[in-house]
Amino acid sequence: MTRLVGGRARGGRPKGVQPKVVALGGGHGLSASLAALRRITGDLTAVVTVADDGGSSGRLRDELGVLPPGDLRKALAALCGDDEWGRTWARVIQHRFAGRGDLNGHAVGNLLIVALWEQLGDPVAALEWVGRLLGAHGRVLPMSAVPLEIEATVRGHDPRSPQKVSTVRGQATVAATPGTVEEIRLLPQDPPAVPEAVAAVLEADWVVLGPGSWFTSVLPHLLVPELMAALTETKARKVLALNLAPQPGETEGFSPQRHLEVLAGHAPKLALDVVLADEAAVHDRESLATAAGRLSGAVELAPVACPSGAPRHDPELLAAAYDRIFRMHGRIGPWR
Repeated sequence: MTRLVGGRARGGRPKGVQPKVVALGGGHGLSASLAALRRITGDLTAVVTVADDGGSSGRLRDELGVLPPGDLRKALAALCGDDEWGRTWARVIQHRFAGRGDLNGHAVGNLLIVALWEQLGDPVAALEWVGRLLGAHGRVLPMSAVPLEIEATVRGHDPRSPQKVSTVRGQATVAATPGTVEEIRLLPQDPPAVPEAVAAVLEADWVVLGPGSWFTSVLPHLLVPELMAALTETKARKVLALNLAPQPGETEGFSPQRHLEVLAGHAPKLALDVVLADEAAVHDRESLATAAGRLSGAVELAPVACPSGAPRHDPELLAAAYDRIFRMHGRIGPWR
């Protein structure tokens, strides 16, 4: 059954016991989800992909052998509050140096995170310290404690040979690849999950997956065996937030239902409770409902895109949709 979710999130934070929510993803998609979720719960954990190999993150990863900090930084910035402290620190950690020297292109937050990693020798503890400095409304965890690489099987990578299958390696390369991505893998294979991330999933009331770059931010979490096992074992309900539009290169030409088919192909044991999509982005509701049903999920349609027409989620509208889903499909407070 397809239902319409409308309205805006109420101001302020909910009182009393709140739902434990874990959001999985990376990049701008996860940031959009976190900016919405922090409006409706104070018990929020972000589990972030660590496969970025471009820009400042890629340089630090290559030079120092550390986890790529960029997606972790973006998640922390999204969890900053709307007060002066939060807005200021969000701008500071997102600031990139300009010029012609070695600092050119580096984000302040990336350098801060890496400095704390080197000081503390513990990626989780270091991120907690950064979160305390920022006054973050939630915590941020890497999905694995080892830097990962994404390898993809791509059909038609060479436009001159549209049926030829090639192997493409690296998150930045996969994200921009021509052709059709058919499958991704992580290197090293079967990487270890961060124990705190596994525990958060097992203890959650809700797990949110997406929106975000499908092959490079969303699906990688499902290829970490301990995380996938936790997603299968947890009693938490699971909601998948679909993107507003296909992503050039990575998911060019994908329909909303095609996103679900690809996800099912990479994680056939994963069951969902709800698939959330923007009502204006779905042109074939019956096909989407069928694809969601194969994953045991119901479809919720909501106006979650920015009213300006910009191709991004509106935090308040997305918060309203999540809040409605949590209340309709989950426990009615108190949560525990």
